[in-house]
Amino acid sequence: SSTLGKVLIARSTRGVCAILLGDSADELAEDLANRFPQATLVASDAAIKDDLMRVRRFIDNPVEGLDLSLDMRGTPFQRRVWEKLRAIPAGRTVSYRELARWISPLANPRAVGSACAANPIALAIPCHRIVRSDGSLAGYRWGIERKRALIQKEAMA
Repeated sequence: SSTLGKVLIARSTRGVCAILLGDSADELAEDLANRFPQATLVASDAAIKDDLMRVRRFIDNPVEGLDLSLDMRGTPFQRRVWEKLRAIPAGRTVSYRELARWISPLANPRAVGSACAANPIALAIPCHRIVRSDGSLAGYRWGIERKRALIQKEAMA
C-alpha cells in the first residue's frame, strides 16, 4: 500500500519489468498476468523488497528519483519513447507533441500516447509527466487522479 493506492512490482532476471498501481491487489495481479501471459509468476516479497522500498521513497519524495534496473519490454518505438520519458526531470511536464519531436520529426503524438498507455513500469518510466499541448491532463493508465497527485507532488518539491 502507498499514498497512490496498491503497488505491485514484478522483476525478471534482468530487472524490474512492471510497477503497477491500482485499487486492489487482485486487480493488479490480474493485470500482471495479462501483461505477461507466458511467464510463470512467483510471489516473493524478498526478491522485490529493495525495489519496493525505493518505489515508496519515490512516491513520498519524487525529487530523489527512482534508480532501478529496468527490463523494458516493448517495441523499439515504445522503448525509445520510454527512454525519452526517463530523461524528463521531476517537476517538469512535456506535451505529447514535444516528446514526439524529441524522438523524430516524423513521430506522431498519438503514437507517443499509445506508447505511454502500454507502459508497464509506472513511476520509473514517468508517463505522468506528459500533458496535452495546452497543459491540461490527458489520460493516464493508472488513473487521472494519480497523475494529478504525482505532478502536484513533483511541482512542490
